[in-house]
Amino acid sequence: MSSPDRLVGIGLQSDKSADEYAVLAEMAERHGFDVLSVFGDLMYQPPLFPLLVAARHTRRIRLGAACLNPFTLHPVEVAGQVAALDLASHGRAYLGLARGTWLQQVGVAQSRPLRRIAETVQIVRRLLAGDDGGFVGGEFTVAPGTALRYTPARSDVPVLVGTWGQQTARSAAGFADEVKVGGSANPAMAKTMRAWLDEAASGRDTGVVLGAVTVVDTDGALARRMARTEVAMYLAVVAALDPTVEVDPELLARIQQHVTRREDDLAGALIGDDLLDLFAFSGTPEQVAAQAAAVFDAGASRVEFGTPHGLTPQRGIDLIGRRVLPLLRT
Repeated sequence: MSSPDRLVGIGLQSDKSADEYAVLAEMAERHGFDVLSVFGDLMYQPPLFPLLVAARHTRRIRLGAACLNPFTLHPVEVAGQVAALDLASHGRAYLGLARGTWLQQVGVAQSRPLRRIAETVQIVRRLLAGDDGGFVGGEFTVAPGTALRYTPARSDVPVLVGTWGQQTARSAAGFADEVKVGGSANPAMAKTMRAWLDEAASGRDTGVVLGAVTVVDTDGALARRMARTEVAMYLAVVAALDPTVEVDPELLARIQQHVTRREDDLAGALIGDDLLDLFAFSGTPEQVAAQAAAVFDAGASRVEFGTPHGLTPQRGIDLIGRRVLPLLRT
């Protein structure tokens, strides 16, 4: 296990087979990672499926979706999913929530996300605790007498909220155990998020999580070249979200043009080393460990190494486990 103040996790995309999830989950636990997350991106497999597979093949590691969103799932369904995972994992689940992205593609509006996330957490916690008194909020209503018809593993689970925004972070500080900045390896962003949470003065010790594309290999140049093509696909979005970074709009437009034309190598070639290091963990194990250490030093309590991990997922997770984790624990 990592230090309690410096946790390390693995983030998986939900695009694999059950057998692949089983292998990767077993590997993550064997290497001593603290958390295994599965992304909840639109049009990929629902994260509950790989998480249930992981629950059957692990005994210790914490498990959760990063993230579910309360615009496509009612809080009652969210409660059911996290309760199912908690039962299957014998009390190792966490609940990740975020407003979600790309929902305009399926005609789902995203108004009042702060209130919607907060009310979802309230309803989930009431249901898990066996409170059948009902709920009346600005976004959701649950009638009195509504209760789970089974006994959850726990009456509460840790909550993570995904956001880049100051308002959401300050709101989440009042009820969340962690706030995650997805798509960032930027120490300045970790420091900024830590400051926002501290300014909220909620009385809770809410941790800061940074997670991003990760590519580790003994051939550092090859790993970084692959990371550039991976980052290019979402750089225009996340660069605009980071208040600590100014990126030339013309550069972002050129990158996006190549991405739109599926010219991934050309898009990646436009991303310089300094820019890459803000939005991905990449290179040799030593380079990646140094990046993660800088993020911890800036105030993060957890780093999540995300897909694709390496030239192959198994090779990447194995290298992170054997070569990166020991450097972060010294």
